[in-house]
Amino acid sequence: MPLLDPKNWQSRTLSGPRYTVTEPATGDPLGTVDLAGAADVGPAAEAARAAQTEWARLPHFVRAGVLRKAGDLFAAHADELREWIVRESGSIPGKADFELHVAAQECYEAAALASRPAGQVLPSEAPRLSYTRRVPVGVVGVISPFNAPLILSIRSVAPALALGNAVVLKPDPRTAVCGGLALAAVFAEAGLPENLLHILPGGAETGAALVADPRVPVISFTGSTGAGRAVGEAAGRHLKRAHLELGGNSALIVLEDADLDAVISTAAWGSFFHQGQICMTTGRHLVHASLYEEYVERLAAKADALAVGDPHRAQVHLGPLIDDGQLAKVHGLVEASTAAGAKLAAGGRHEELFYRPTVLAGVDDDTPAYAEEVFGPVAPVRAFSTLDEAADLAARSSYGLSLGIVTRDAARGLDLAERVPTGIVHINDQTVNDEAVAPFGGVAASGTGARFGGEANLEAFTDVRWTTVRADVAPYPF
Repeated sequence: MPLLDPKNWQSRTLSGPRYTVTEPATGDPLGTVDLAGAADVGPAAEAARAAQTEWARLPHFVRAGVLRKAGDLFAAHADELREWIVRESGSIPGKADFELHVAAQECYEAAALASRPAGQVLPSEAPRLSYTRRVPVGVVGVISPFNAPLILSIRSVAPALALGNAVVLKPDPRTAVCGGLALAAVFAEAGLPENLLHILPGGAETGAALVADPRVPVISFTGSTGAGRAVGEAAGRHLKRAHLELGGNSALIVLEDADLDAVISTAAWGSFFHQGQICMTTGRHLVHASLYEEYVERLAAKADALAVGDPHRAQVHLGPLIDDGQLAKVHGLVEASTAAGAKLAAGGRHEELFYRPTVLAGVDDDTPAYAEEVFGPVAPVRAFSTLDEAADLAARSSYGLSLGIVTRDAARGLDLAERVPTGIVHINDQTVNDEAVAPFGGVAASGTGARFGGEANLEAFTDVRWTTVRADVAPYPF
């Protein structure tokens, strides 16, 4: 029996309209789901809060066992889940396999969190035992996007559950299955008790209701910077924590000693992987002037050689953009850039949602596709002459998510990285990397800092409680 039978996707009817899950490569329907409205958030949060208390009281090894089983199930159902990720999100199979691998690893790493030391014994001025203890926050609200739907849901859901919380997850409706219902099916089979994980696919009003609900003290949001600002502002008004992983316009700096034979493949991957629909995508190629002309020529040739098409029915390098709205944004930025003087070295055209990998040369600060996050397969290339200029150009962005530096002198690369505000740095690699054990997050308009991996998850999904114990009642002077 398949894990995801469309007849059994949802056990109860939500208040929103029926939504047709479509395959962006073909426009064909894959099934229908009920969307959640704002009215569905309260009942879900209340049921989650009621279930969370008993879950938190279970021995740590019980929670860890559920998480380990969930990790095993992502591997056991890989064939079925891979097809859903490919067809629903337009991923190539390799990208789907990466999501499945990371999802399993997130569960295994989360299982280890359940047995982490819970606090510290403190010195005290009084005759008493004084200690801290990490306690679950209660109910965690998770809002996840369409681009890497499984990873960007599980990396909040798994550690939150392992640490004794319940979760209300609002996936993007466009990827409601692999970003939401797949997780519910896996955790149900893994033995997670009922009402600890609620899936509410819906729009902005549903997300706003989740942020506002007083039973949800922590919000974990991944999405655009604009939406993240709204979430952060609303969370601040309600005096709750919001962990924000937002957009990016990451730079790849190619120094004059770089080996172009090795660099071009790395550079193309950074900009064109999953059609550029990744927050860490290389959005700015900063190349030493001595290599610039050859770099543009070779990157354009690489772009022209990449196959674009239906990833479910053909072996391709790039699949479709997620929908017409994303297509209009990407193509609009490319056209605005060429109108502003940028040279189109490759791409700049599409058939339906299949956008050719695009290389833009001659860009500057005012080139739209260079200055803004494109979220599409577009590689703007700009020359620099000195390390100071490279550092200045890389730092001259409102974003600060990921940075790649290519050089034969790794120490020189590390020194350069110190001059660029960013949450992630990769020396001799492009900007798109992710591991379950590593902290992940950006600075400035890219988010509120690292909130995934090990200690970051403990900080995100628990509160620190101070407790003292005396043998006798404390005396006071009145």
